[in-house]
Amino acid sequence: MNVDRSYVGENDAQRERLRALVRRLTDQELGRPMSAGWTIAGVLGHLAFWDQRVLVLLERWERAGPSAVPPVLDHAAVDWINDAAKPLLLALLPRRAADLAVSIAEAVDRKVKALPDEFVVRNVAAGTPVNLLRAEHRREHLDEIERALRG
Repeated sequence: MNVDRSYVGENDAQRERLRALVRRLTDQELGRPMSAGWTIAGVLGHLAFWDQRVLVLLERWERAGPSAVPPVLDHAAVDWINDAAKPLLLALLPRRAADLAVSIAEAVDRKVKALPDEFVVRNVAAGTPVNLLRAEHRREHLDEIERALRG
């Protein structure tokens, strides 16, 4: 069985980029405002939230068995989910949000890297209800953060 695991290398690269960013940011920079009322720390908390979602879905799917496929994310719901989570994410201490982004990225990347081939194939066959390519979302927001830091 030939299973595409290119997501592993991409996830690793963006996770390391995230880790390097978090290490170099000061607490003051983490509190820097961004668009739509977010802060850099809030955006990092947002990354942690969506990575944690994937981790929870994978763990539940494994426990429930192969026939219990998670629902495909309704992309129309993403905006209201983000809006609902924003006050909670902004309430986190900025350094805690940044550290959570890294630790949860590490955990989800370990999980998706260790998935058996059959699981990866089932996910694709089910319409990819669990996005194993975490790098895309991280890249989008890390680019956004770096633009904000450049002013």
